Amino acid sequence: MDNISWWRNYEGTFYPVFLGQVVSFVMALMSFTSSLVANLGANTPLSLSFFSYTALALVYGGIMIYRRQKLQVPWYWYALLGLADVQGNFLVNKAYQYSSITSVTILDCWTIAWVIILTWLFLGTRYSPWQFFGAAVCLAGLGLVLLSDAKASDGSGGSKPILGDIFVIVGTFFFSMSNVGEEFCVKKKDRIEVVSMIGLFGLLVTIIEIPILERKSLESVKWSAEIILAFCGYAVASFMFYTLVPFLLEMSGSTLFNLSLLTSDVWAVVIRTFFYKQKVEWLYFVAFALVVTGLIIYSKTEKDHVNAPANIEEADQRYQLLNEDEEQADHRRHETIS
Repeated sequence: MDNISWWRNYEGTFYPVFLGQVVSFVMALMSFTSSLVANLGANTPLSLSFFSYTALALVYGGIMIYRRQKLQVPWYWYALLGLADVQGNFLVNKAYQYSSITSVTILDCWTIAWVIILTWLFLGTRYSPWQFFGAAVCLAGLGLVLLSDAKASDGSGGSKPILGDIFVIVGTFFFSMSNVGEEFCVKKKDRIEVVSMIGLFGLLVTIIEIPILERKSLESVKWSAEIILAFCGYAVASFMFYTLVPFLLEMSGSTLFNLSLLTSDVWAVVIRTFFYKQKVEWLYFVAFALVVTGLIIYSKTEKDHVNAPANIEEADQRYQLLNEDEEQADHRRHETIS
């Protein structure tokens, strides 16, 4: 019996950790391919995401059509999630044109600060002082990244590092909106529906925005085998990322998810040093150490926070009441017509 219990505990720990490392590696691949596309002269972040959303919509949308299942969440909520996700991808991928891959991946940690604010405002989640302290340590590390980019003069930090950093920070705000909504839907609804709808509405938004924002950039791209392979690599990596993240959120929640993504920053430093042959400023290592320390403090105390599940239940009840009000309004309209 003891051996069985040991194996169950080992299995329950090993699989989430292993899956978290797979997600982290896939995220590093996304950063690498996006940066590679920008370095090859293709300044088309929306077009880069177009193929990702197309793959998600075709694969998971096909599953939804086969199921013939009614949506469990109104379509306009998914439209908002898709819109936020597209803007986040656009701004972060755009940042690779101006800043380094290391800066972009470390500054991605701003998502946690935005998530704290959004869950506090909209889900009523209350955080402990230790969690706020961990977030403050993360922000201190991110401040060092900004300082390092401001001092960069040899081009290793990018052509316009401060502008790139601003794009990342704003992009993480949109990502946090998408992530909070996705985590809520995954834990309470159907993950296949969530991924398929994000893919569908993300595809529709990119189709609308590409002619407006990227028509001239697409016309100026000199297509080559390297660019096409980089586009395909990003599409495959992002498809895997969107596929695996809901499983990880459902298995272990945001604690292990946030900790797992820390290693993607390590991969970014390795890629920058050995592939791009770029110099890494010493402030990056101090910043990374601060970010790791802050996220460990935040994630370690998150599991002891007991208010989060209750607030998720409360948010779900609000959502159900909203749906009931909509159904009653529809019923009254039908009675008026008849």
